[in-house]
Amino acid sequence: MMIRRLTEGDHKECISLLTPYAAENLFILGDIEAFGYDQPFQKLWGDFSDDGELRAVLMKYEKNYIPFASNDFDAEGLASIISEDEDFLMVSGLEHVTEQVEAYIKHPSKSKRKLYYAKCDNVEKLSLANLDEVKVAKSEDIASIHALHNSIDEFNSSETVEEKQRNLEKGVSRTYFISLDGQVVSAASTAAENSQSAMVVGVCTRPGYERKGYATKCMMKLCYDVLTEGKDLCLFYDNPEAGNIYKRIGFRDIEKWTMSIFETNYAMSL
Repeated sequence: MMIRRLTEGDHKECISLLTPYAAENLFILGDIEAFGYDQPFQKLWGDFSDDGELRAVLMKYEKNYIPFASNDFDAEGLASIISEDEDFLMVSGLEHVTEQVEAYIKHPSKSKRKLYYAKCDNVEKLSLANLDEVKVAKSEDIASIHALHNSIDEFNSSETVEEKQRNLEKGVSRTYFISLDGQVVSAASTAAENSQSAMVVGVCTRPGYERKGYATKCMMKLCYDVLTEGKDLCLFYDNPEAGNIYKRIGFRDIEKWTMSIFETNYAMSL
């Protein structure tokens, strides 16, 4: 068994391990595509079996570690990399992987959050009927969509209009929306889009326009367009009522996604 830093020379093998689980590896795949293997803010390690086969990947992006493995792997070895690092804050990922790694991390855990993680990889449950009012956002629409997000109490994103416009123009995000009475009343977006997958975020309806099916229509059109491009879709949710809506249009739970905050020198300096 061997753990070492990954380089561009490992790209083909790395992508072969991650791509069959494109939705599960949305963040790792997207960040590799965007930034490669060696940046000040991004590094990757690989866990290789005795016969030299890559079986697990650990990515550090900014202050966050994300491990992934499809089968058995050296959880203690990956944890030792994290334990030697004082400059991180979080470990996140699929619960069955993170739990194995976190069991060996020497830093004390401060808090843990678990969300449902769901994916959709086919259009079987999508209906395109009566979606004419759903529009695809352009850069000039983003300010109105940002205003919609700000009108909803549970939305606490710090993303600015300029950041949303930049992500739209870079192709890592798109938004579908419905306008009525001169204002945007419902929207759904993607984030972290890459060549294999995309995450659904920002599904919302303006207060006073709820329960009329507007958000479902935005989701239907968004999901159809992304899926027919050959990408998998995924999303987080913690509200079972919202989960039922997503399941009606073809999402299914993968498992839980965990986000664990640790006490490190970095965390203590915040």
